Amino acid sequence: METKQLGSTGVTISAIGLGGMPMSLSGRPPESQAINVIHKALDLGVTLIDTADSYCQDESDKHHNERLICKALQQYQGDISQVTVATKGGLMRPNGSWTRNGNPDHLRQTIRVSFEALGGTKPIDVWQYHAPDPNYTIEEALAPAKEAVDEGLIRFVGVSNFSVEQIKQARDVVEIVSVQNQYNPWNRQPESDGVLEYCETEGLTFFPWSPLGGSRRVSKLEDIAVIAQLAKEKGVSVYQIVLAWLLAKSPCIVPIPGASKLSSIDDSLHASEVKLSEAEVRKIDQETSS
Repeated sequence: METKQLGSTGVTISAIGLGGMPMSLSGRPPESQAINVIHKALDLGVTLIDTADSYCQDESDKHHNERLICKALQQYQGDISQVTVATKGGLMRPNGSWTRNGNPDHLRQTIRVSFEALGGTKPIDVWQYHAPDPNYTIEEALAPAKEAVDEGLIRFVGVSNFSVEQIKQARDVVEIVSVQNQYNPWNRQPESDGVLEYCETEGLTFFPWSPLGGSRRVSKLEDIAVIAQLAKEKGVSVYQIVLAWLLAKSPCIVPIPGASKLSSIDDSLHASEVKLSEAEVRKIDQETSS
């Protein structure tokens, strides 16, 4: 597995990470299967795992994915000293829906629960503000993260679903190392809204969430002719082509495909071995630009 630097931190992470969300939502796999998936990812060289306090079924199940990842890491027989776990806070799951909560008191509390859920023995590697809540300023919402960095509960801070202006506001409060926004063949907004260019210029890592389009669209990748054609020509899956396309778009990009099956994580992680020419990248760009 190729590696990249996390922001300008000096910390090395795998060029493709593992997204933990599918292991904790409704319809999630048995815990033993999920742990096997995490272990397989580690065996294949993954050193970045992405999670969130809201990766769960509902509020009664909060922090499920963080606890699952912690258990998997504790049970892993290999070296986990270089593994970076990035979590998020700021979304709620009332009755399984998704709502924003940037209340500083809530964020202060959920940071501490995330710290314990992830083991409670070392700082959270990366804590990300999951989505800006319009009821609170960026300064108000990120103040608890700054406090937690000062207290030793968090090592690095990132943001998610942020505009360039919001990222700039966040950086006035606390050092930011990463940005996690949606980016896939159906949603290429980071190319046009300036976020991707800003991350490149400022040395921030960009994590594309839902890199394969999410559960509703992933099965439609075969319908994108150029992606299906390239997959056939190279003898790989359409998923590997999309992840290779994202990697080719910018050196600051680290895709985090989710997985709940051994076969899917094994397939996705080999995408770093697939190389696309500039012409092939342009073809994908052209066909997915509408």
